[in-house]
Amino acid sequence: MEKIAIIDLGSNSARLVLVDILEGGYFSVVDQLKETVRLAQDMEDDGFLKQSRIFQAIKTFKMFRKLCDANKVDRIYAFATSAVRRAKNQRGFLDEILATTGIKVRVLDENEEAQLIYQGVINSMDVPRGIIMDIGGGGIQFIYYNRRNLLGHATLPIGAVTLTEMFAGEELSPEERNDKIYAYVRQQLDKVEWMNDIAPDTRLIGVGGSFRNLGKISRMLKKYPLDMAHNYVISATELQGIYANIKKLSLDKTMKIKGLSSLRADIFPAALAAVNAVTDKLGLEDAVISGCGLREGAMFRYAVPSTNEKPLSDVLGHSIYSLLNFFGENIEHAEQVYNLSVQLFKQLKVLHKLPRAYVKVLRTAAMLHDAGNRVKYYDHQKHSAYIILNSGLYGISQKDLIMSAFVAELHRKGELSMPEFMRYRELLTDEDVDAIYKLGVIVRIAESFDRSMSGVIKTITCDVLGDSVIMKTEADGDCSLEIKDAMQAGANFRKAYKKNLQIL
Repeated sequence: MEKIAIIDLGSNSARLVLVDILEGGYFSVVDQLKETVRLAQDMEDDGFLKQSRIFQAIKTFKMFRKLCDANKVDRIYAFATSAVRRAKNQRGFLDEILATTGIKVRVLDENEEAQLIYQGVINSMDVPRGIIMDIGGGGIQFIYYNRRNLLGHATLPIGAVTLTEMFAGEELSPEERNDKIYAYVRQQLDKVEWMNDIAPDTRLIGVGGSFRNLGKISRMLKKYPLDMAHNYVISATELQGIYANIKKLSLDKTMKIKGLSSLRADIFPAALAAVNAVTDKLGLEDAVISGCGLREGAMFRYAVPSTNEKPLSDVLGHSIYSLLNFFGENIEHAEQVYNLSVQLFKQLKVLHKLPRAYVKVLRTAAMLHDAGNRVKYYDHQKHSAYIILNSGLYGISQKDLIMSAFVAELHRKGELSMPEFMRYRELLTDEDVDAIYKLGVIVRIAESFDRSMSGVIKTITCDVLGDSVIMKTEADGDCSLEIKDAMQAGANFRKAYKKNLQIL
């Protein structure tokens, strides 16, 4: 196993991520460190990085180096973006980092930066058509794609830090200042020609610390039960409401907003103004927040080299297999349980009447039903549910993730931990709840049908006769253990499907 470090030196912050590269093209984040450096601050007058900012950046890189050495990192990949790209004293700054820490920083051009951001998003989300908006301190990246094909990108040399500074000198109220920022961004957006021809089903995908803070604020306001940035959806109406309130506040009051980092409070209103300018111009209904961006793009670039030529075709599948490898699970057993689950889903379609969209939930639960074994075998179904809920799986909506967790919990005893389940109940429809119980029974029976982990049962057919469902198994050997174990799900099957269960 190889350990790499990825350093992202942005205009506002610097972040180090340590990554274990696993066999088979998978990876796992094992540590991270973030510091606010504000490289873009005070650059507008002469284009030079200020000495105080350089000092802070080098101090940060020394800490990064220390953590890398302590973790015996094999390779360090360090990138710099907008502020360093524009700096007139770029060469001297990078030479000083190299001389002081031994870390060579590569300055990304706009195309390279866009490509890495795109790789990070497209390999971690399942959004068919989107505009990625990455708000940095010194610039905003826009990337337009459809069906996993990059169609266009543009960089505006204005970020949360630069926008804040541009309008800081004027004697204006906070609201007047932020309205000017909004109007200015709208003008700049008009220069991006392809933005005038965006398909109506395009979704905005938000990348960067400002978007993550926006999601945090939204979740706290709504008392949202899952504290997860990736794939969190915020409506344009809610976005406008948050902005309308924040744009009027003084810095002191902004710093007190729950969910907002105090280190970002001074530049956050400008970032929100920019986001609102985009949603208003394009008439978008919502924004999906991505927890992945440039750093994750670099992870995929080095850990999964095939993604440099073509994005992952199965985002969720790659993420599931990453977890299975990380936990050292029996992959053949997981695949067999999923295979049998799909067979049962199809065979019982006449009874459950669930749309095919739920197969993603079924897949996630079936493949990861035993993940909790690595915590403790006894009651491992509860640990499996926790792992799924907190795994940050890619390629699945937050609602489907929640459903998958509780379907997995049902695979052992057919019971849910009700206090935990009720935390998430308001996010689920009655159909979702019904689906959880029906899918839970399917996974439970499928898991029993591979009780010996030998793959003995190959196919399943189901006949509905009166008040009973007769399951017929075709096996390659003795499957008495499997059938006996599966029959223990009879009561739960009857509760979910209103039929008695017979297995032959």
